[in-house]
Amino acid sequence: MGNFLEGGVVAVTGAGRGIGRAVALAAAAEGARVVVNDYGVSIEGSEPSSTVADAVVKEIGAAGGEAVAVADDISTMAGGQRIVDTALETYGRLDGVVCVAGILRERMLFNMSEDEWDPVIATHLKGTFTVFRAASAVMRRQGSGTLIGFTSGNHQGSVSQANYSAAKGGIISLVRSAALGLHKYGVTANAVAPVARTRMSANVPMELTEIGEPEDVAALVVYLLSGRAREEGITGQVYTVAGPKIAVWAQPRELRSGYAEGGWTPERIADFLPGAVGVDPMPLLARVGDMERAARAARGAT
Repeated sequence: MGNFLEGGVVAVTGAGRGIGRAVALAAAAEGARVVVNDYGVSIEGSEPSSTVADAVVKEIGAAGGEAVAVADDISTMAGGQRIVDTALETYGRLDGVVCVAGILRERMLFNMSEDEWDPVIATHLKGTFTVFRAASAVMRRQGSGTLIGFTSGNHQGSVSQANYSAAKGGIISLVRSAALGLHKYGVTANAVAPVARTRMSANVPMELTEIGEPEDVAALVVYLLSGRAREEGITGQVYTVAGPKIAVWAQPRELRSGYAEGGWTPERIADFLPGAVGVDPMPLLARVGDMERAARAARGAT
């Protein structure tokens, strides 16, 4: 047992399996009391069960830690509030929340249905909001706390996971908004874009050249939850951890701009924009092109 989070209370969503479980175990090992939330659904979001959250609580207890299970659905306001209320009722405070819970419903954009879009947005993006909303009210009164959202490199876009990518991009903007709005109250907010071997990463449509284990991600999360990260003023950041690699993503900013006297017309823009302002190439678009060419070559060789 360590003491990085000694005396703190941390709530983790999606904590029954994979990265969420690793985060819950690591936080408890570093001295935190943990609220373990998992709705217990399959990767597609069906068949909820409370057994996975209960199992992690038992693991933490067997290792000498303290934890309590909550099996609520965090895509509802009541579910997000219940996690926070459980922390307060059981331990009297809440120092950090980590929103890992997520599902996948993969489909090409032109085939995606509302029933494939809505639950993914609800679980990832709204599920982060409901917990952040309830937790931030408590942390504001305390004058301290940490919010951590889970995003993905897929916030850059995805061939067949537009719903997931849109949710993950939204989480980054939510985290940055939280960092700006809660800074004066002593509350920090950051996002983690993990690359680790989980049941969800098995569905990533591109080959992962850098990948680690859930425990690598958990180590970064524990640090971001700690007083040492707050003392360094780490807030509004997006970090990737992939095995031995840790990286920080750039903040949004303009690359180039141009001005015209007398206003714009489509013709003036057509003459001006390509050369003076240009584009910012999409690295993933080049990778998709390479994959498509390789697939055509393979078909031609058979």
